[in-house]
Amino acid sequence: MGITLEQAQAAVKAAHEKSLEMGVKMNIAVVDAGANLTAFARMDDAWLGSLDISIKKAKTARFFDMPTGAIGGLSQPGGSLFGIEHSNGGLITFPGGIPIKDASGKVIGAIGVSGDSVENDHTVAEAGAQAVGGR
Repeated sequence: MGITLEQAQAAVKAAHEKSLEMGVKMNIAVVDAGANLTAFARMDDAWLGSLDISIKKAKTARFFDMPTGAIGGLSQPGGSLFGIEHSNGGLITFPGGIPIKDASGKVIGAIGVSGDSVENDHTVAEAGAQAVGGR
């Protein structure tokens, strides 16, 4: 079974709380197992351009069931996935997207966060993914 609305909202809430703790303004997106947007939050004054990026990070993490930063490492010139960001209507290959797993380790969705440095995006996404309980 995929992520439930309740789980998706819990991930958004945890990511939002982490953002507040860190003093950053984020766009936070959660997709289900089919990469469909399930929950979303745009913090006050978060960058408008990061809205689409957060959704694409979540979708990218779900399409390949790995953190977007890991895909980025493989998509550099000479890498085995060079150019992959041009597939699937556009992917994001830098940190901030993380698969969400259930207690058995099955991927049930993904979270994508954008609005600050990619390191901070990843930290906030990790907090959201952990809130579902399967990480």
